[in-house]
Amino acid sequence: MRWVLLIVNNEIPLAGAAKICPYGKRSLERWVAAYQRGGDTALEPRSTRPRTHPRETPICIKERVIALRKETQLCSLKLKWRLAKEDIHIHERTIGKILKREGLVRKYRVRRVKYKYIKALLQPGELVEIDVKYVPGLIAGMQYFQYTAVDCASRWRYLAVYDEQANHHSILFMKEVLARFPHRIRAVKTDNHSTFTNYYTGMTRRSDMTVKTLHAFDRFCAEQRIVHYLIDPGKPAQNGKVERSHREDQEKFYDTNNFRSFADLRSKLAAWNTDYNNLEHCGLNGKTPNEFLANYQLTDPPNVCT
Repeated sequence: MRWVLLIVNNEIPLAGAAKICPYGKRSLERWVAAYQRGGDTALEPRSTRPRTHPRETPICIKERVIALRKETQLCSLKLKWRLAKEDIHIHERTIGKILKREGLVRKYRVRRVKYKYIKALLQPGELVEIDVKYVPGLIAGMQYFQYTAVDCASRWRYLAVYDEQANHHSILFMKEVLARFPHRIRAVKTDNHSTFTNYYTGMTRRSDMTVKTLHAFDRFCAEQRIVHYLIDPGKPAQNGKVERSHREDQEKFYDTNNFRSFADLRSKLAAWNTDYNNLEHCGLNGKTPNEFLANYQLTDPPNVCT
């Protein structure tokens, strides 16, 4: 404004101002013309972004992306795979820009340190992670427990709910997993809870740190020729797939549902488990667990529970 007013009020010619002004003559001419055309407001900076683009995403596709995000809370990559099944082909970065413009992304993200791991390709049933989650709150005055099994190769999982966290239910749950999983299970991994192992139970240990009596779950795994691995104490990240699965259960199932009875809980949990096994996974390059298992070549005989 200091340079423009001098020129507009004829206190100094434009050519003379251009000689001492740190800005170019073309900028002075543009600013003076804008001031004479619209006053002070015409000199405010404006975005140079074009209002239209010949390759802009159609509004119908944008609305479908927004509606699907609100309905499923999926990430951009999973939305891309889901839309491809509807014959809508759009890049995941474009989806991310649409969600960001609509305010549908998380505002606060913690930048995590990224490590490079060597990922070993697992076969279905080569390793299954098992854990127990407390069902939040009381249902009809009772506390229930969710048993979860996740196959590390296919991300296929099975859920069951019991009214008690006991050795009997651990073995019963394992029998149900063996009956439903289409491939032979060769190893399982659990935490060190007393329903899976007695290694850290003081009354069953000798002075040389060996266990006096074998845990019932270990005996069952030995009968089925299944290796039982234990994670390190206090390291739940070593059971990362089942822990991530529990977070998904909390955010998308328990936080959005109410249960009238135990039967209602079991019914809704079975439906949610079916939806999860039909959900696209980034670790499977857009395939669902059921699709991965259906297309996998069977090399081992299925489980035969004795």
